[in-house]
Amino acid sequence: MSKGTPPKKQLAIDDLCINTIRTLSMDAVQKANSGHPGAPMGLAPAGYVLWTRVMKHNPKNPDWPDRDRFVLSGGHASMLLYSLLHLTGYDLSLEEIQNFRQWGSQTPGHPEYGHTPGVETTTGPLGQGFANAVGMAMAERHLAANFNQPGHEIVDHHTFVMCGDGDQMEGVTSEAASLAGHLGLSKLICLYDDNGISIEGTTSIAFTENVAKRFDAYRWQVIKVKDASDPDAIEQALLAAKAETNKPSMIMLKTHIAHGSPNKQDTADAHGAPLGEEEIRLTKAELGWKEEKPFAIPKQALTAFRRCVKAGEEAEARWKKAYQAYNRKHPRLADNWVNALTRFMPKGWEANLPQFKPEDGPMATRAASGKVLNAAAAIFPSLVGGSADLAPSNKTFIDGSPEFQKNRYDGRNVRFGVREFAMGAIMSGMFLHGGVRPYGGTFLVFSDYMRPSIRLAALMKLPVVYVFTHDSVAVGEDGPTHQPVEHLAALRAIPNLTVIRPADATETAQAWQRAIAMNDSPVALILSRQKLPILDAKLTAHGVEKGGYVLSDCKGKPRIILIATGAEVHITLKAQEMLAGKGISARVVSMPSWELFEDNSTEFKNRILPPAVKHRIAVEAGIPMGWERYVGPGGSVIGIDGFGASAPGGTVLEKFGFTADKIVETALRMLK
Repeated sequence: MSKGTPPKKQLAIDDLCINTIRTLSMDAVQKANSGHPGAPMGLAPAGYVLWTRVMKHNPKNPDWPDRDRFVLSGGHASMLLYSLLHLTGYDLSLEEIQNFRQWGSQTPGHPEYGHTPGVETTTGPLGQGFANAVGMAMAERHLAANFNQPGHEIVDHHTFVMCGDGDQMEGVTSEAASLAGHLGLSKLICLYDDNGISIEGTTSIAFTENVAKRFDAYRWQVIKVKDASDPDAIEQALLAAKAETNKPSMIMLKTHIAHGSPNKQDTADAHGAPLGEEEIRLTKAELGWKEEKPFAIPKQALTAFRRCVKAGEEAEARWKKAYQAYNRKHPRLADNWVNALTRFMPKGWEANLPQFKPEDGPMATRAASGKVLNAAAAIFPSLVGGSADLAPSNKTFIDGSPEFQKNRYDGRNVRFGVREFAMGAIMSGMFLHGGVRPYGGTFLVFSDYMRPSIRLAALMKLPVVYVFTHDSVAVGEDGPTHQPVEHLAALRAIPNLTVIRPADATETAQAWQRAIAMNDSPVALILSRQKLPILDAKLTAHGVEKGGYVLSDCKGKPRIILIATGAEVHITLKAQEMLAGKGISARVVSMPSWELFEDNSTEFKNRILPPAVKHRIAVEAGIPMGWERYVGPGGSVIGIDGFGASAPGGTVLEKFGFTADKIVETALRMLK
């Protein structure tokens, strides 16, 4: 739009389009008798301007690689997003808008990735969408640095995120914003819905900081829009943000929640409840809305919104033409680009992973993981990640690759800093962007800090990899604050998360192999600090793939089955020998992954754990919760019911009963 005063006709169309978003949002929430009308009404001008004037997107192809990304971090304002998707021409019908928040609809209460065309990520738990957007911006910069060539830029897009006061209160937003500013992610633009209202009332009851100064300190460009209902002012702010090449940008919009509502504007009542039929009638009159029926979309408004279809198709066509030229000029890079986007896996890639032998000597599974990671990184250039300031301990550094830093975005080693929660959410954003396979490491005990991001990754079925080391009380001297006890059970409780706790270096290699091949589940690798003997690869072959397998069997029918994971597998093998010396036949089952084991047929599971064998002992340095499903009513679990203690790791294990003697003692008592 040209500078100066817009013509009256344009002003009329702008108002009509903005109010269409508002009325659709009001009507959908009212019909559902559930939802959040206030934020969509206040943000309607910003959404309209962004989607129709600034954002590069193709409604007919939501997966176009070089599209701008849009994240609604305050997912409760979902009707803003659904309205924009329908109006601009995405495959989301008006009937779906009318079925807002109903069973089976494409318009759930909060946006869900993979459920609604055009939704880039699942949002709702505040702050996580903001961190997802940081991850998307990081992925864009990484791909641009590795694939763009002079005169041939096939990666050149922005990530836009809308957030509210609640997002700003969440710590994960601060973590992610700090990292984004450090990295100078200039293609990241945030629109802040500064409406001053939360569920309990005005934000002044709990939130009085100067957000502008905070983001200035984070090294962001801060742009204030005085009138958040002025489309031209919003557009100018967005263009100024796009023009910034050194910093991410924060656009502060002083909006009015439930804009236009005579009785509920700027009140907490409009945050999370329908306005009511009478208030909607009054609001529509206040807005000058001429349509009488709910869910009405004026033809002029729809025509204006649907111009996005042609604009998007033309933008993608230009990109395709540019990509064809790129392909001719740089065919090898073009092949690598396609491989990255499609997560291509060369046939037989597993053969390039390191092979471990018993004669190599004891090795911590975290050390084995580092070796496997580096071998895999040589095969998969899209493998990118790091650690929450623990790379030397987690063994998550890719040797020979630079760090991912400001103006060095080609690096594959990300320094997340001490920001576990942000790391998890950023990893999800990186994967959602496409073209990279992210991984991130920390100590297992700190998985608590990032649990909400793990949960959303599992909900979205994102195959990201979490590298959790220092997996038990064997951590030793650091004491109970750093010794995970309940964490394995807590992670296993998350649906669709695959938890793998390998027993040795070979199982670790298999675990990484499975994690990289995974398409629909995040994977948590649980790794030891202490060195562990390396088992004969013939015994462990394909064991992790099955989740549980017979590692060492006895002659004939076993009288007792010993089940273990990780480091505890080795003491069960010793216990098996001791029991054999007493004439007791025992089977040792290594069960690195409950989730993978449960994927097998009942016949297979019964072959590993014969129902007829009632005497079973599970051994794991964590709380016993969950093991009852495998040991049964006649079995026993050797675990930990309290917290750990500070002492050398071996001493702690011994004091808590993780010894072969304790297993034998338990078995003899059981067999009496």
